[in-house]
Amino acid sequence: MRDYQEIKSKLRGSVTPVITPFKANHDIDFDTFSSLIEFQLENGTHAISVTGTSGEPSSLTEEERVEVMRTAYKTINGRVPFVPGTGSTNHDETMRLTKKAEEIGADAAMVIVPYYNKSNQQALYKHFKTVADAVEIPIIVYNIPGRTAQNLHVDTLAQLSKDCPNIIGVKESNKDFEHVNRVLLKCGRDFLLFSGIELLCYPMLAIGGVGSVSATANVLPGKVAQMHDAWFDGDVATAQKLHYELMELNDVLFKDTNPAPVKAALGMMGKIEPHLRLPMDLPSEELQNEIRETLNKYGVSLQYV
Repeated sequence: MRDYQEIKSKLRGSVTPVITPFKANHDIDFDTFSSLIEFQLENGTHAISVTGTSGEPSSLTEEERVEVMRTAYKTINGRVPFVPGTGSTNHDETMRLTKKAEEIGADAAMVIVPYYNKSNQQALYKHFKTVADAVEIPIIVYNIPGRTAQNLHVDTLAQLSKDCPNIIGVKESNKDFEHVNRVLLKCGRDFLLFSGIELLCYPMLAIGGVGSVSATANVLPGKVAQMHDAWFDGDVATAQKLHYELMELNDVLFKDTNPAPVKAALGMMGKIEPHLRLPMDLPSEELQNEIRETLNKYGVSLQYV
């Protein structure tokens, strides 16, 4: 049986869910994508994820998702752990993408609770177990009830962690803080708990979480990474300070559906051409102005004002 302790010891801190940049014709801008990953690594990000919620996976074809994973893997080149999102509302597609992530060389795969289907707990157990059993790559379950219309119960996750040695953790985009406390109680304190809710990134560290997958890290990767570094160094005061410093930006970046505000911000910073594929679009002009004002407060250099 494969030993997953090494990757469990490395996979922690700020895992940035890098957005997928598009050109004006809505083709993927792979050169810009690689530059975004370099921007993350230059600013201390601890691991990279792609084709998760922030990467607009439902707007990508299966082939595009594979190419995004392949490009990210080559760009990262082993410098930090690589954890692509491989989940889908379609079970067979999830299987193919997770196997492809393993083939490409990803360190782990993040698999979302299937959206739209509203599967019962038994079906969710079968789905995740079938995926996990088909690969040796470690699996991080991704629970985001606000976008999937289904919450993976703690008991279901605990059974999966017991039955599938390669299910090593969970990203909880779950505002129910009692729920996330019970994850570590039922799954064990060595189970990897990541926050997917920006305002809970610091609190989850306090209960035994190992990091976060925060869309805000696309914009201010340094501050998000520093908050985790401070916590791991035992500098609680600095971690708390950075938690509150990030709060205003966290708030404004989630006044519309992720990743639209993040892409607007990165466009203002000159990092990308701010395009989304329909049925998603940029935020209203009013919100874009608020994002611009917030970035100015943080001293972010803007190329397009």
